[in-house]
Amino acid sequence: MYVCMYVIMNVTVRDALNQALDEELERDEKVFILGEEVAQYDGAYKVSRGLWKKYGDKRVMDTPISEMGFTGIAVGAAMAGLRPICEFMTFNFSMQAIDQVINSAAKTHYMSAGLVPVPIVFRGPNGASAGVAAQHSQCFAAWYGHCPGLKVLSPWNAEDARGLLKAAIRDDNPVVFLENELMYGVPFELSEEVQSKDFVIPLGKAKVERQGSQLTLVSHSRPVGHCLEAANVLAKEGIDCEVINLRTIRPMDIETIEASVMKTNHLVTVEGGWPQFGVGAEICAKIMEGPAFNFLDAPVVRVTGADVPMPYAKILEDNCIPQVKDIIFSVKKTLNLL
Repeated sequence: MYVCMYVIMNVTVRDALNQALDEELERDEKVFILGEEVAQYDGAYKVSRGLWKKYGDKRVMDTPISEMGFTGIAVGAAMAGLRPICEFMTFNFSMQAIDQVINSAAKTHYMSAGLVPVPIVFRGPNGASAGVAAQHSQCFAAWYGHCPGLKVLSPWNAEDARGLLKAAIRDDNPVVFLENELMYGVPFELSEEVQSKDFVIPLGKAKVERQGSQLTLVSHSRPVGHCLEAANVLAKEGIDCEVINLRTIRPMDIETIEASVMKTNHLVTVEGGWPQFGVGAEICAKIMEGPAFNFLDAPVVRVTGADVPMPYAKILEDNCIPQVKDIIFSVKKTLNLL
């Protein structure tokens, strides 16, 4: 008699990212990490913990506080055939280097007629944290998702973090990898399959986190958890929601969203970013232009961050970020239950 044992571990998002970095540094000697405090200090958020001691100065490099400078170095290294992982202490600071990210990294492969790939990963915390005010709270999913030449990833849980980061490092295109600071310490169960060194998540493919029949909720990053929580609350009232985790902002898996909308006939998008020209706005446009439009029984509703720079005060901050109650309200409004 044989007993099949499945090993399931609780792993935080931070540790999942750390494992992915470790395994890719070990797998490919062309991979290296650079950024502020990533080496001797183990990273500002401890994502690169232990990697400098294991791989040394040539593979894990501390840089001066100059995003434009070290991003330019990383882009040049990628053009020369290496695979840099460039950490921004927060993606708000990537604005200092946006010329390098867009004009150098994103456009070079196209402008060189495919002769010069730029295999680089730009990673770090994105979106609102807690009590860090306007200059540290923006979501850049729509900013970078707007730009051809980039792939843009937005993981939610530990599985996303591990599988998407490994895929991003192996990709020959520049990838913007948008983590969430408030998720770093959150543990998730990881199956034996996900723990494998060979596990990667295909870029450009969303995941249906919860099956449902009455309404589709689409989200990315931390709000995916809010959507699942809202769906569980609504289920107790007899409202059955499907929850889609986008995972990839660009290229966007609109086919999975369309298939869900054709089943549920209702759509609510949820994101932490601003409403104007946002990820939800793009999903609305794509549904409007595609075959799923004819299946909608009500207009698409967007749940977004407030259209203001983030306030510092906690009570104001809470009112600027989508909460579970906001999702529940929007679902009931879309289903004409209010």
